[in-house]
Amino acid sequence: MSYAKYMAPSIEHVARTDAGLASALRVSVARLSRRLRNERDSRDELSIGQLSVLGVLYRSGECSIGELAALERVQPPSMTRTVNCLEESGYVERHPHETDRRQVVIALSERGSAILAADRRRRDAWLAKRLRELTPEERSVLRQAAPIIERLAHA
Repeated sequence: MSYAKYMAPSIEHVARTDAGLASALRVSVARLSRRLRNERDSRDELSIGQLSVLGVLYRSGECSIGELAALERVQPPSMTRTVNCLEESGYVERHPHETDRRQVVIALSERGSAILAADRRRRDAWLAKRLRELTPEERSVLRQAAPIIERLAHA
């Protein structure tokens, strides 16, 4: 009996149909995401979820707890716990809402901005090194795919 009979089909083979493409992308994106998470500094005290909240604040600016919860697709009580931890460690700050003083908004602090930038630099450096190992044609395909993958992520 041949060993090849038990080998998993290649991504190229699986991705020939839309269902196969969905499966191949799911697996590949999950593996890449896991690999990038592994590039974090082991001394970092922040969880992936906490870093994600800092990233949302960096991209979106000040947000209420409810807005953060919606953007991160978690329940507001869970986001409140996350923000409380981030605030206690000095990564975020609370400010009164500009027009509704009953509301509070969360903003990225200087410390939060610095740790987020360091984390991104480290992981970007790893990925840039891996991209340099690809052919120019492969990098061109990824340049075209990146905005499409981003659209899928926000759907």
